[in-house]
Amino acid sequence: MASASAAAGAVPLPDEERPALHTRNRPLLAFGVMAATIMQILDTTIANVAVPHMQAALGATADTITWVLTSYIIASAVALPLTGWLSDRFGSRNLFLVGVFGFVAASMLCGLATSLNQMVAFRLLQGVMGAFIMPLSQTVMMDINPKSRQASAMAIWGMGVMIGPILGPVIGGWLTEYYNWRWCFYVNVPIGIGCFAILWALLPTREQSIRRFDIFGFAMLAIALSSFQLMLDRGQTMDWFSSWEVRIEAIVMVSAAWMFGIHMATAREPMFDRHIFANRNLMMGMLFMAVNGMLMTATLALLPPLLQGLYGYPVLTTGVLLMPRGVGILISMFVTSRLIARGMDPRILVALGLIVAAQSLHQMSGWSPEMGSTPFIVSGLVQGLGMGLVFMPLNLLAFATLPPKYRTDGSSLLTLFRSIGGSAGISLVTVMLARNVQVNHMELGGKVTGYSISSVDPGMASALGSAGETVTAMLDAAVNQQALMIAYLDDFKLMMFLTLAALPLVMLLQRPPKQPAAGKDEDMHVAFD
Repeated sequence: MASASAAAGAVPLPDEERPALHTRNRPLLAFGVMAATIMQILDTTIANVAVPHMQAALGATADTITWVLTSYIIASAVALPLTGWLSDRFGSRNLFLVGVFGFVAASMLCGLATSLNQMVAFRLLQGVMGAFIMPLSQTVMMDINPKSRQASAMAIWGMGVMIGPILGPVIGGWLTEYYNWRWCFYVNVPIGIGCFAILWALLPTREQSIRRFDIFGFAMLAIALSSFQLMLDRGQTMDWFSSWEVRIEAIVMVSAAWMFGIHMATAREPMFDRHIFANRNLMMGMLFMAVNGMLMTATLALLPPLLQGLYGYPVLTTGVLLMPRGVGILISMFVTSRLIARGMDPRILVALGLIVAAQSLHQMSGWSPEMGSTPFIVSGLVQGLGMGLVFMPLNLLAFATLPPKYRTDGSSLLTLFRSIGGSAGISLVTVMLARNVQVNHMELGGKVTGYSISSVDPGMASALGSAGETVTAMLDAAVNQQALMIAYLDDFKLMMFLTLAALPLVMLLQRPPKQPAAGKDEDMHVAFD
């Protein structure tokens, strides 16, 4: 009786407190969505540490084994723009379920692969299926939460996205060392089965709509993205534009991108609705996502070889030293969600995050070969705080003025630009590292003479014969170490300047309309209430 009367007297929720999609058990669904997201994100980095072991098991060379990583990146980049159209055509629920099932199946096949050709084919399939998970998971987290709780939902989603790449090398190194490299793929199977069961039981679907498939637009975009990824992957090996292969890839990329842009501006029914690109916040969000992806991915690409090669840390210790970034991300996203819920301008948080991230890179540019682990931990924590301050408010700003029907397309574009920024960042710092090592070695080596090193007499070294050669080799090794260290520091300075260069762009973002407060107990747990 009491419950019936209470239900009868219940006040209907205002429109802003009604989520776009309803589900019977939001906490469990959010858990399943986040587990699927983390599973997919982990696979972008978990296999990296196992590449040398794969090379021996699959009979591949040092050049061909890189296709295990490249194939996944290219497939994911090409499939990402399709997410919005497939979601509208076949339903977001069906596409999410197919993505998770296909990703788990492809992971199992990768673990069973016995040749390089098989591994590359299965990684292509894994990349395609994984591409659908990321934008759909972000869309679902926004759709099942009312506007007042979307800041907290984005904080939870952002934690999985940002922490995944940091945990990947740690988990991959541990599985490879204590079990087998194949477990880097097998580990997805039990997680994926649990995610699939939750999504099957609870995931609602968005309204379907029939959209004509823009074959020409997709073909041009796919060719541009594939050429871009191939150019970045092969550039360092082929000495960049001194190679005709890289020149052709660059020409094809520019030509296809130009035709895609013209087609988008003139076609009757282009691949993406042109209204999306008229949204200033989404466009700025895409640019900032590229910067964020460059900052995070390039840093994670530089630090493991630095810690292992110059400082001599083992794989697992390297992973542990990288984990403070995850702690910083957790702290900043927790604080950020509460500040936004209390009405703070997200643009201020994005600007503050860029400044904090630049400060961490400034700290890293002061490292020396003879130091303990404390600077790695402190700078990592500071950088995590900065990246968390940027990522979550940026996602909120990007979707603040975007109609809900464009969320899946918008999410896929944000993810695509973060991936492009990450690939470009890795290529940039790798090229600068190799070039600066050569320049630094020449400059330092030219200053090493018998007069600059009082403890080594060149005449004595010559008289010592083979022992003199040993002394010379030791000097050359010391010069190489210093040249490499300076090159790493130059990379950190470059990323610091790029981060600061993005700071004025914050002024181009529009502040979202004020949302109703979720209550005095607002916290990140609201997305799971």
